[in-house]
Amino acid sequence: MITTAADGIKDITPPLTDADMDGLKAGDRVRITGVLYTARDAAHGRLLPLVEAGKPLPIDIRGQIIYYTGPSPARPGEVVGSIGPTTASRMDKYTPTLHALGLKGTIGKGGRSQPVKDALRQHKAVYLGAIGGAGAVLSRFVKTLEVVAYEDLGTEAIRRLEVEGFPAIVINDCHGGDLYQDGMKQFARD
Repeated sequence: MITTAADGIKDITPPLTDADMDGLKAGDRVRITGVLYTARDAAHGRLLPLVEAGKPLPIDIRGQIIYYTGPSPARPGEVVGSIGPTTASRMDKYTPTLHALGLKGTIGKGGRSQPVKDALRQHKAVYLGAIGGAGAVLSRFVKTLEVVAYEDLGTEAIRRLEVEGFPAIVINDCHGGDLYQDGMKQFARD
């Protein structure tokens, strides 16, 4: 579900639908409340063979958002340590397949490949950016954390996060919008 707050920021609560994705445009600021799943390179490397073999994934990704992060351990009394985004392009070879299975969003930093952008359009999904280098600040938005798959991967295990007001920005939307490309055009010298 998506609603727009008085401050113009769009509040997102997964699970998300195709109609929700239609309402997001590159450049929109969002706050996510609800469940996010974490997964990085090693976890994605285990998910793809399951898909290829027709086996179920350890989590139901339909309507969900995967955050590309490997959180650091929590200090005493805290839920999680630093939880900043990792470079999204490292997951590009896996992402179109996951979008075809119903994944509605990913969060990372940096640009995405053309096959991922095509998958966003085809499967009505978005790519969200989080601020790199701000992992300690982002940890404040995480209310609970539990490992749900691949605990042996340590920091790269799949985690289920409960977040409240987690800030991000739409980088690529399902309409072909690209905040990075638009920004470069806007400030390019003739």
